[in-house]
Amino acid sequence: MKSFTPRYSNEKQSRPIRRPTHAKTWRFPSVALVATLVISSLSSSARARASIRPLFEPTDLQLEDPGIVDFDFQLGLIRGRDPWRIVVPDFELNFGFLRNVELDLDGTYALEGNSSSPFAQSHAVPDALWPSIKVGLFDWFDDELARAWALGFQVGPKLPVARGSNGIGIEGVALLGLLFHGSHFVLNTGMLADPHPSPGEARPFGVELGLDIHTPFDKNDTYAFIGELAAVHFFSSDPHQLLTTAGLNYSPFSYLDLSAVALVGWLNGSDRYGILLGVTPKLRWLGTAKK
Repeated sequence: MKSFTPRYSNEKQSRPIRRPTHAKTWRFPSVALVATLVISSLSSSARARASIRPLFEPTDLQLEDPGIVDFDFQLGLIRGRDPWRIVVPDFELNFGFLRNVELDLDGTYALEGNSSSPFAQSHAVPDALWPSIKVGLFDWFDDELARAWALGFQVGPKLPVARGSNGIGIEGVALLGLLFHGSHFVLNTGMLADPHPSPGEARPFGVELGLDIHTPFDKNDTYAFIGELAAVHFFSSDPHQLLTTAGLNYSPFSYLDLSAVALVGWLNGSDRYGILLGVTPKLRWLGTAKK
């Protein structure tokens, strides 16, 4: 997943973060297809069992241009502390709204089995749905050092979509980005308070710290290393989490990314290991994007 790309010149300056307009995007008359996928996921989640634990995934400071929607879709197989789990899917919808404002929707739907197979005694374990707003405050570029800094935030409610969960939660992260010789690093720090997993059960509550990394192998960013470091310290009874991911991203076109990511967990609250395959198309919505 690409990180922020400031629109800088040869002078030191501050301005809202935004990415250059893509030369090509897939055109759709509306977001009906995307809305159908989300509604289908929500209707299935509403009948499912509550999620075992909240998961934290560091985000980037990439902001889509107004009129562009980015659909990040991942499928994979994960080994938890004991059972196996199939992720079908982990998704992010990113709607470019203003030059420095993006509307996002994050969610995960998975099927969990037992310690021998993800298909044995499988049941649904969806995560809370997170509609949010991501705002880029400013970016600053030093041409002499080929270095840029950016600052932003992402915040929104956590919605209970799993069966038995209740109450509205909240999650918010501050984002500090660094672009250094083509590599992107985005530091995430914030907090989460998820919905109650079941009536009478305390909500998961904790602080988050993460790092999102994107390092291209070529000047066109066709091939890149992607990685994440994610940690959550819970003040609730939930076990703490520490997770690392590493993988490759391939961008054959300006409107399509393909990725393969491996993950390893280090604490009892994290999954043991897994692999995720991703596809991220970009498309025009409501006909507002520039040609």
